[in-house]
Order: sequence, then C-alpha cells, then structure tokens
Amino acid sequence: MTSTRPPYYLDCDTGIDDALAIAYLLAADDIDIVGIGSVSGNVSAEMGAVNTLDLIALAGRSDIPVAVGAHDPQGGVFAGGAPHVHGVNGIGEVALEHSPVGAIAESAAELIVRLAREHEGELRVIAIGPLTNIAAALRLEPALTTLVKELTVMGGAAAVPGNITPVAEANIANDADAAAEVFAADWFITMVPLDVTMSNVFLDEHRDALIDSGRPVAVALGHMLDHYFEFYVDVYGHRASALHDPLAVGVALGDLPVMSAPVVRVVVDDTSGPGRGQTICDLRGYLNGFPEQSRAHARVVLSLKEDFAPRLLERVLLV
Repeated sequence: MTSTRPPYYLDCDTGIDDALAIAYLLAADDIDIVGIGSVSGNVSAEMGAVNTLDLIALAGRSDIPVAVGAHDPQGGVFAGGAPHVHGVNGIGEVALEHSPVGAIAESAAELIVRLAREHEGELRVIAIGPLTNIAAALRLEPALTTLVKELTVMGGAAAVPGNITPVAEANIANDADAAAEVFAADWFITMVPLDVTMSNVFLDEHRDALIDSGRPVAVALGHMLDHYFEFYVDVYGHRASALHDPLAVGVALGDLPVMSAPVVRVVVDDTSGPGRGQTICDLRGYLNGFPEQSRAHARVVLSLKEDFAPRLLERVLLV
C-alpha cells in the first residue's frame, strides 16, 4: 500500500546538532523518512553513517535506509572534521549501542536519485551538511531539479558573519564548489542560514529536561549537548548551543512561523580568495519589503516569529 504521507530524505554529517535534527524528524508522525545519507563535514561520511544508524536504532527505527556518501569534497580532501566542536566521534564522546543493521550498498547520491525517481515530484530533500552529495546527485541525474519537490539547505550567512571564516558558514565552506553548483541549479531552495540558527539556542534548562526525561534518545542527546555547550561558551559568553540543523528540519516540515524569508538571488563564492564559501544574498530590497527579483529562486529565512527551543524540546521528548 502506497503511503499518502510526504516522503523526506535527509543528507547529514551527523554531529551533535545533526543528532537533534534527526530526533526532530523522527518525532514527526505525519511524514515518511525514506532515506538518510551521510557526507563528510563534522565527521567523516563513514563515521556520520555509523552515528546516524546508531541513533535511529536507539529510537527503534532501523527500518530507515542509510547510505554512506562522499568522503572528500569536490576537488579536495576531507580536512578531518570538527572534533573541537562535536568531539572525536562527532556526538560528544557519547557511546551509543551499535545498530543491528549497517549502511546500504548504494552511495548517498545514488540513493537520492533513486528516491527522486520513485517519488517523482513529491520528494522533499533536507541537506544539513556540506552539499557534496546533492551536487553529485545532480550530475548523476540532471533532471533532479524537476524530480524533487523541495530542497531545504542549512547553510550560509546572509547578513551576519560566517562561523568558519569572516564570511563563510561551515557547511557551504566545506565544499564551496558543490554549494555553488547546487545554488546555480534551476530549482527552488529554502536556505536556513546563520542569521536565524545562531539566534535560536538551547540552554542548560533544555539539556536538563532531556536528561531528566529518562527517555533513551533524549538522555543521549542531553549528554551530547554537554560537549557542544562547552564549545559555545566562547561564542555566547555562557553555556548554550546554536540550533542550526534542527531548525532547518523544522522549517522544511513547515512547523515554524517565519517572520522574514525573502526570495532573492543567491550566489556562492567558489573562488580561491578570502570570500570562498560566502553565500552572496541580494538583500538590497530590504528597505522596500523585498520586491520580486528576476531569476531569484532562493528563499532565505532570516527570522522566526517565536523562539524555536521550546518546540524543539517538546518534539524531541516524543521520540
């Protein structure tokens, strides 16, 4: 029997905020998670797949196919991830019981293409890591832009500084060539940048609620966040964490009331200069309500109408 629930594919580099995003996605009972792919970013694609498999197994969801994606960015070599942010294992040194199933034989790019063909015009793709797999899938299937219904990308910085260079956000900068290819393609993209993800945070009260719940996934996430919070002390001046990836999932699911999200032209700097990885968003219409721009196909989420943290906590406690 064919499901009437919308199909979603998640592409991730499972570190700590990816783990929160996966939990948020698992809590949605009105969608079908038809596949997850890993990509090198926070950790290697191989480690990201292990983390993903172990986390969804902890949630009792070993039925979701997980594919290992690209290890290296286009034209480069994987730089080793961000152990200072996410820990050596990507999930704050929390040891999860290993999944009883492994990754599927297909690559993440192959999985994306197959799912897009199987769910033509219906597949929603959420990319919360570098865009290497998405670009590879585009090259495998040039018609992907018409097969996919929606593409949501956690990445970039529109009117705020970057977090890996003065102008570049990590997911985009870690494979600027792939990002440039994806943003240049003829499809509609919802971009969830640092402008909104850095202004929505988890605090110790949220972490404590996860641990106090006694629910296995929530408890594991709470312990992961302890590591993540320590990194962000130098960013916020106190223990907290940005909600990059789960916020992008919330936007993709249509759960979040958006205050400002203009549709504008976006170009990714893929040159070798100091601007490499910058998402150049044409925000010149901000004084006039962002009038329609020709050739614009990126919806850039700049702000929400409410704080995301309470909604995220509520949803994760359902897993």
